[in-house]
Parts: sequence; structure tokens; C-alpha cells
Amino acid sequence: MAVLTISRQLGSIDREIPQTMARLWDYEYVDRRKILEDLSAQGSQWEAFGKEFDEHYPNLWERFDRSFAGFVILSQSIILNYALKDNVIIVGRGGNFLLREVPFALNVRIVAPIEQRLEEVMKRENLSRSAAELFVKKVDKEMSRAVHFIYGKNIDEPSSYDLFFDVGVIPVHDMMGTIRAALLEKDKLKTDTAMEALQMKALAKKVRAGIVTHPTLFIPVFDVIPGEGRLLVTGIVHNPDERKKVETEVKKLAGSVPVEFALHYR
Repeated sequence: MAVLTISRQLGSIDREIPQTMARLWDYEYVDRRKILEDLSAQGSQWEAFGKEFDEHYPNLWERFDRSFAGFVILSQSIILNYALKDNVIIVGRGGNFLLREVPFALNVRIVAPIEQRLEEVMKRENLSRSAAELFVKKVDKEMSRAVHFIYGKNIDEPSSYDLFFDVGVIPVHDMMGTIRAALLEKDKLKTDTAMEALQMKALAKKVRAGIVTHPTLFIPVFDVIPGEGRLLVTGIVHNPDERKKVETEVKKLAGSVPVEFALHYR
């Protein structure tokens, strides 16, 4: 089956809804908690950074700190690896923007009227109406800012999604039926070529994450671009020794995949 990403407004649907989809359709369910667990496997500091950045939008200094860059790229690498497994529901984390060009990924946005959202948040978090209003406003603002900073996109732009649901208008059961039917259509687009492109995209992100989080390398301008059967590595290094170290590490991470380097000196 195809990959499903779900972006949802706070208070639009319960967590149990996508979990129910996963159970009924035999999909793996991946959300913030699962990604934080996987980040922990990369080092306890990354799980800590993940929790910290989830609690507040990074300030100016944090946005340009390597810990934030490492958290973002590692999270993206984890999401891409789950997408490679297929039969997975990825909730939040900008999955729809990351997988937008994957033909067999179905990207869904779920919203709800503000009154419905407030009632849900008041009940779930045991908050007063005024506290719920402040909480929803804060979360909406920080999610919007994070998506814009990382992907340069508007989180509520309908063109960023394949399906856009307002659960104040459409019943959840009908929404699930529409999503299921769309997944069956998306699954027809899961060709060998599409899978190979996703594999290269995931490998490129893995290599980039490996360099950005490397304890003895600091390459502020660095990117890995996937191509057909090869990777293109671009960036700015400080000296020949650093260049050699980067090239050696990249080749190790890339395995048998050919790599072309376009590294320049500062």
C-alpha cells in the first residue's frame, strides 16, 4: 500500500483516529513519540533536543545552531526510512512536505472549526476556555513558523496536500473511507522507478545527517543532492584536510553508490 502522511490542526481529531486507520489497514503508525525514540538511538542528546524544540519555536540563535539543524535532518532521515518500508502512516513532522514529490505518498491535511477544536482541547487537557484559546493560538503559531522556516511553505496551503478535510463538515467515518480509496489509487503509482528515487532521497538525507551531526566536523554550508544512481555533494570546507575527511566520511555513508563532489574552500 501507499504511504500516508497526516497533518492535523490541534484539536481537529483525536490521536486515536489515525491509530485506528493504522490498525484497520495493517499500517505502521509513526508520530512524534516514535520519532523521538528513534532519535534517542542516534544519541540521547538528539532526543533531548527534539523534546526541547517541540516545546517552543527555536529563537534566532537556535535556528542557526547545529543542534537544531541536526535535529531537523535526523528527523527527516527517520521519516524517509519509514516511507521506504511502505504501509506506514506518518503523523505530523512535516512529512507531507518531505514526501510531496513521492508519487505513492498520499498527503492529507485535517482541520476543524475553532469552536470544535477548543472544546476538544478543553476536554483533553482539562483547561478553561481562555487557557485553551491561548494554547491553541500558541501551537498554531509555532507549527506555522516551524514549517515555514524548515520548508518555506504555508502549512495551510491546500496545494501542499492531496486531500484537505474539514471535520466540522465531513464525518470522520466518511473521511476515512475517502482516504482509503485514495490510498488504493496511490498504490498503483508505486513503481520500481518511484521506489528507486525514494531510496536515493533517503540515502542523500542519511549522508547529510551523518556529516551535519558528526562530532568533529563543522560544515555550515553542506548539501547532498540525489540523482539517478548517484549522489552530488556540495559545500564549503576550510582546508584540504577537512575536505579529505568529509569525502572519506561521505563515501563510507554512501556505501556502493557513486558520489560526485563539488566542495569548495571558504
